[in-house]
Amino acid sequence: MGGFFGAACKSDAVTDVFFGTDYHSHLGTRRAGMAAYDQKKGLQRVIHNIENSPFRTRFERISEEMKGTSAIGCISDYDPQPLLIRSSLGTYAICTIGIINNSAELIEMILSSGGHFDAMTAGAVNSTELLAALINQKSSFADGIKFAQEKIDGTASILILKDNGNIIAARDKLGRLPVMIGKNENGRCVTFESFAYKKLDYDDEKELGPGEIVEFSADEITQLAPPGKKMRICSFLWSYYGYPTSTYEGVNVEVMRYINGRIMARHDKEVNNNDGVDYVGGVPDSGTPHAIGYSNESALPFARAFIKYTPTWARSFMPTNQQQRNKVAKMKQIPVTDLIKHKSLLFVDDSIVRGTQLRETVEFLYENGAKAVHMRSACPPIMFGCKYLNFSRATSDMELIARRIIMQLEGEEGFKYIDEYSDFRTERGKALRAAICSELHLASLEFQSLDGIVEAIGLPKDCLCTYCWDGKE
Repeated sequence: MGGFFGAACKSDAVTDVFFGTDYHSHLGTRRAGMAAYDQKKGLQRVIHNIENSPFRTRFERISEEMKGTSAIGCISDYDPQPLLIRSSLGTYAICTIGIINNSAELIEMILSSGGHFDAMTAGAVNSTELLAALINQKSSFADGIKFAQEKIDGTASILILKDNGNIIAARDKLGRLPVMIGKNENGRCVTFESFAYKKLDYDDEKELGPGEIVEFSADEITQLAPPGKKMRICSFLWSYYGYPTSTYEGVNVEVMRYINGRIMARHDKEVNNNDGVDYVGGVPDSGTPHAIGYSNESALPFARAFIKYTPTWARSFMPTNQQQRNKVAKMKQIPVTDLIKHKSLLFVDDSIVRGTQLRETVEFLYENGAKAVHMRSACPPIMFGCKYLNFSRATSDMELIARRIIMQLEGEEGFKYIDEYSDFRTERGKALRAAICSELHLASLEFQSLDGIVEAIGLPKDCLCTYCWDGKE
């Protein structure tokens, strides 16, 4: 999915942006970059491939490579960025988070009006360059960003570093992703993850609203466009994507996960669904806090029956090939045999998407002597590939295990009853869970309900994006 960090300071900003961007390493896998503005050197830019090494090691000498009192940095799943753009609006650096679903249509619109792009492999166009081309259609950055937000089908939060050192930050139109501004006596910063600036001694100044655009320097901040009234922030930020120490819209990620686990445990207690369980554990790392909440509520002991080995294969540089990812995921799992052998284990995972890695995890537990493996998903069954971020984006929705099982059970006719399959109380819901249990060799399986995850987050449902679960935009 990617993340970004920027700072405009009275003194050097490069060091803060290096550390601030590094704190977003859990969000992206392929590319990373930084751009800086110095009054003498102007705009500078460095981009590195981070597929096989973390951000920190590729940028650790960045203070020797670039200077500046303002800088932006980003970590990206796909396109190299930030880009340096020269246009009628001036020369600037730009980076983005999100996805553009109608890029082919927009590229043709720009080309037909005499524009051009630097083509990448197979003629692809960098989505950040496409956004810049849309912004450049207007006579001001604010109007250009608003124009781009209206034209794209998808999501785009944007950072722009101008050639006077000011930074423009724009949250995506429906606020699916967070953008926060921090302030200290040396200047201001902008970030995706709130903890990133707090570790650098910035205090909260404001969280941008949906579609809000601001421009800031070290000394002042100016609103260029007010926030819209409609918000659809991604619910997955709390259940999976977000770092535990981050807070979005006033809701801390770790606290939400404890609450979420407690809600699942209450449900299991009501239906006597966890009898005989020896230990509760989380599928590391993001499943662990959900499991702690479950354990606390159920009074079943918490144990880490296996540990994830991360020193050589951290999330930030996992292989992009799915087969290699599955292999690495298996290699990272180190068993604590004494906590597995002859035990009935209940695990909480943040989500169940395709089921491939989960199948291997379950097999690994049985190979190490588990008597029974029960699974709980901290979110509802994923029924739709995400259209707004790079999470659960598949070649086909049929790669999603819930969809595939529905097809096996009922064919395409079953897709008319997505709501029933999501609901554990219906016959279709029971059939879905039984079929997944059979395929993955689980003793039992349950998913958090949609109402349960909304309760755990604590924001009104109409402020949350739940598209991947219910298909509602």
